[in-house]
Amino acid sequence: YRHRDPALAAVLSQGLQLEKAASGDDMKPKPGNAVAQMRQVARGAAKVMASDDGPRIAALAFDGWDTHANEGGPIGRLAFLLGGLDGALAEFETGLGERWRDTAVVVATEFGRTARINGTDGTDHGTGTIALLAGGAVKGGRVIADWPGLKPANLFEARDLKPTTDLRSVIKGVLQGQFGLSDRVLAETVFPDSASARPMKGLVT
Repeated sequence: YRHRDPALAAVLSQGLQLEKAASGDDMKPKPGNAVAQMRQVARGAAKVMASDDGPRIAALAFDGWDTHANEGGPIGRLAFLLGGLDGALAEFETGLGERWRDTAVVVATEFGRTARINGTDGTDHGTGTIALLAGGAVKGGRVIADWPGLKPANLFEARDLKPTTDLRSVIKGVLQGQFGLSDRVLAETVFPDSASARPMKGLVT
């Protein structure tokens, strides 16, 4: 990319260096254990972000949430995955140390699950409508929602929990609270053509 797209080449090189710094010998993923991998990825990201010259924003991706079967119960797949997410957040908090106090984490999904259970004790693809915020900078201890209910008549497209909040409003609210970005920058640059999704206020301290 150095000759065809120098800007991409520079960013790619920086990203590869960050990945190398985050992946010490004790952080190399162990195959077959998704929960352990979540914790290791979070530990590596925290290590990079805790350094004085580290990035201010990071994005982590955790796969495996496509729970079509065996989803529920205390030993089901969803409980297993949520335990991994909890462990990843704990690793992130520990790894950031004092910087956790100024940190906001947004946990979001690209798709959700149906409201009804399918024939294999799981759920199928649905509308993603929820975010979880964590971190020392978050004004927590609240659920912010307009609960539409789970009666069949209230479901979105007769299958999903009806979305009542635009996820862009949540992310905009966090970015504005953390970095002071203006409504215009958020509506035109961060999420183009999104002026109707106003930043949610009061999410961070």
